[in-house]
Amino acid sequence: MHKYLLTLSLFCSVFFFGKNLALAQNKTTNLNMSLKQPPYLKPGDTVAIVAPSGVLKNRTEEVNKAKTLLKSWGLHAVVGKHVFSQDNHFAGTDDERCEDLQKAMDDPTISAIWCARGGYGTVRVLDKLNWEKFYKNPKWLIGYSDITALHSQIHNEGIETIHAMMCTSLNKDYTTIAETISTFKDALFGKPISYTLKGSNYNKPGAAKGQIVGGNLTLLHTMLGSNTSIDTSGKILFIEEIGEYKYHIDRMLQSLKRAGYFKNCKGVIVGDMSKMRKNTTPWGSSIEQLILDALAEYNFPIAFNMPAGHEKDNRALILGRSVDLNVDISNSSIIFSTN
Repeated sequence: MHKYLLTLSLFCSVFFFGKNLALAQNKTTNLNMSLKQPPYLKPGDTVAIVAPSGVLKNRTEEVNKAKTLLKSWGLHAVVGKHVFSQDNHFAGTDDERCEDLQKAMDDPTISAIWCARGGYGTVRVLDKLNWEKFYKNPKWLIGYSDITALHSQIHNEGIETIHAMMCTSLNKDYTTIAETISTFKDALFGKPISYTLKGSNYNKPGAAKGQIVGGNLTLLHTMLGSNTSIDTSGKILFIEEIGEYKYHIDRMLQSLKRAGYFKNCKGVIVGDMSKMRKNTTPWGSSIEQLILDALAEYNFPIAFNMPAGHEKDNRALILGRSVDLNVDISNSSIIFSTN
């Protein structure tokens, strides 16, 4: 009897662990598969403007400019019911912001969702969202900064997104952000995207190919340990930041490193590190050297000077899309695959 139970136990163990191993292998394979591409926009399509993060107090003009811009491209715009609501720091309560976002996600007549601004608050609605209809009928999600939380979640749902300007980017003369607007339109309408970055003595030369993922460093750090944290294995990570101390940047990079973030990463693209704050104790090196030091043990290429982040020149990136990255001291190139 004992011999029979032992044999049965061994059989069940082999079956159980073998099955789980196969599932794990399949999951790893899926991480490197092409993500779903929402349909590119065409004249007559509708874009929903929502505000999942900070309050839009006195920002009506920018939202109106955004509607005008979309109209000039032959697109319709609908503004979420609660975009101009306020609940202390936020553009309405968590439930109100979630309501606007969920409605836009579920509505089959909406082709893209454009976030009005960032700030803080998106992480508070992530777990309230239902992704079932969005997965069946994917559409472009557009934004940056705090919207990184949504980019990461949607990436994990297997869908591409667009890291690009938001409505509040339109608070000045359009001519000062011509490239920002142009690349946003190109990404939205499916025109080929490629960038040649100015050189840097800090660049770590090399070549890599993989899906580009990432966004705001603080948000990527915040997602650690949750199901919204992205797997960077076989991928190229883009990071940008604003208003942080250098030691904060180092602390976040060290945390990501200890969590295995860079172990199988194929490359890093560094965007704008804007308005770095000065600590009473100087860090002692440039932000570029800080990043190189933190990632010194890895052999992947690192490209600086990507014009994306919290500056006027904020060029669009299709997150989840495969790119060819070539890095040299004199310049770097990023070429997005065409789907």
